[in-house]
Amino acid sequence: MERLQRSDDEKRKKYTKFRKDNRCRFCRDKVADVDYKDVLTIFKLCTGQGKLYSRKRSGNCAYHQRSAKTAVRRARFMALVPYVGTGSL
Repeated sequence: MERLQRSDDEKRKKYTKFRKDNRCRFCRDKVADVDYKDVLTIFKLCTGQGKLYSRKRSGNCAYHQRSAKTAVRRARFMALVPYVGTGSL
């Protein structure tokens, strides 16, 4: 019984250690909102087709994912980012 308890504690420690490194990139940098003028960051959040990566894929928290969505919309409207990707036909 005691042996099982130790393994659970070890798993918990490993998970918390892993979770620290895998935080939202904007939370790590303490960014309040994603800026639509920061085109390089917005391109990292989009696929080659111009779609926005999911939270699971990009690693963003819910707050910053919503902020990224509005930033991409604004950047598209201002013609900083294309609506459709630059893939070849």
